[in-house]
Amino acid sequence: MTERTTLARPYAEAVFRLAHERKTLKAWSEMLQLAAAVAADPQVAVLIDNPRVPRERFVAFFLDVCGKKLDQDAANFIRLLSDNHRLVLLPEIAALYEAARAQAEGRVEAEVVSASAVSAAQLKDIAAALKKRLGRDIDLSTRIDPALIGGIVIRAGDLVIDGSVQGKLRALATHLNSNI
Repeated sequence: MTERTTLARPYAEAVFRLAHERKTLKAWSEMLQLAAAVAADPQVAVLIDNPRVPRERFVAFFLDVCGKKLDQDAANFIRLLSDNHRLVLLPEIAALYEAARAQAEGRVEAEVVSASAVSAAQLKDIAAALKKRLGRDIDLSTRIDPALIGGIVIRAGDLVIDGSVQGKLRALATHLNSNI
């Protein structure tokens, strides 16, 4: 995964610079998300690097699937990725682009993983505490993982706060094993 991210980074940075210069950050977010979803579709994914499918024909198909939701620059970007055999990197490119956009807009994406549903009031408190700690607006998403047993895990950029029962048990096991 790290290698794919490394390969995707220059493309994401180039698209971000273009979108920032033209003040089309949101539009590029939408176009990249669409293209990433198309590239990740199992029926499309098998065709991406299939040597039996001519590049031009595949790109025409890919752009046709995306429809008029891609502008000329985005279509050219898809052609460039295809020429360089990098279409498979579209999900990573989209994720890196979104991280750069969030950084530029003073936002950070945070994920709250919990063993059970978290109330709206609790999420509001978590977002406020993260905003105070990180000094940026917080885009919060949630996910339920019953394996945590209880508590929550918060991931915001490089910050990970593990307040889960599973995390505490793991820390206890590590501590006990290191003392043996």
